[in-house]
Amino acid sequence: AIGPKITRKNTNIKFQISIAQRLTKSTLPLGTYLYLFYTQKVMWNVLEKSMPMTDLNFNPGIGLAKPLFVKNRFIGKVILCLEHESNGRDEDASRSWNKISLGANIMVDPMLMVHGKFWIPIVDGMNNKDILDYSGIYQVGLQMFSPNRRFNLGITLVKRRGWNLNYNSIIELSYRLWKRDNQFLFMQYYNGYGEDLLEYNKFHSQLRVGIVIKPRLFSDF
Repeated sequence: AIGPKITRKNTNIKFQISIAQRLTKSTLPLGTYLYLFYTQKVMWNVLEKSMPMTDLNFNPGIGLAKPLFVKNRFIGKVILCLEHESNGRDEDASRSWNKISLGANIMVDPMLMVHGKFWIPIVDGMNNKDILDYSGIYQVGLQMFSPNRRFNLGITLVKRRGWNLNYNSIIELSYRLWKRDNQFLFMQYYNGYGEDLLEYNKFHSQLRVGIVIKPRLFSDF
């Protein structure tokens, strides 16, 4: 944590896995393909006794993705998706909501990609009726690459509900360890609310350092 004194309670490891799998070989109407999406995120308090995993967030989705091409060059994609997100808990710790989301990412040039995602929320969790005030109503961002694509800087802003300029901000910096591999040294700064479901309404300012493995054109937005 940044700001308050580091303790066993406010220091943890975040582990995330994201998958996108195409389900149809043939092209569907409007040049789309059916995809299955899945993200799982874990908050792991390794400094506490018994090292508990305090929150597990499950985020499956299914939707249509349309690749975008300009002069036979792939420049990005548009995705229409039905998502569900919950932490699989019961009683007071239960959190869940659903989204119909429309997102896109576009390579403006080889060193700059812009992205955005908007959603229609369907909040069914009894303990998180106000989740839009914290986890937001849309997000925008960009990614910048070095000419050799070894360095990558990403900025994402998630707009919380309301007319104020209230954003959750995510800044990420990564460095490819080897030129032809997909392993990156990774640093992420998260400032705001909604990083996980259990404590979606608690402010976090977290700096994390770790390793990311991902294909060149993969994104989880």
